[in-house]
Amino acid sequence: MFIVVSYDIVDDRRRSRVARFMEDHGDRVQKSVFECSLEEPELTRLKEKLLDRIDPEVDSVRFYRICNRCRSSIEILGAGPIKEEESVVIV
Repeated sequence: MFIVVSYDIVDDRRRSRVARFMEDHGDRVQKSVFECSLEEPELTRLKEKLLDRIDPEVDSVRFYRICNRCRSSIEILGAGPIKEEESVVIV
């Protein structure tokens, strides 16, 4: 499924740590926004690991599930193409 993850993290060190972590799980499309293609178990693990990296009292991480129909209607003003899912064919 297609997930948009955005965050607002108060502390610079925690924010950098979360950004580095998220770069392994999705495509950075803005400074604090990532587009990810994840299955439900992967999303659950991602949330658990993010909880270890943030302070829930002051930080915020949001997850937006985007359906395929809605994904095709994403509009972008300015730079930044929509990332297409990579097709994998195993022979």
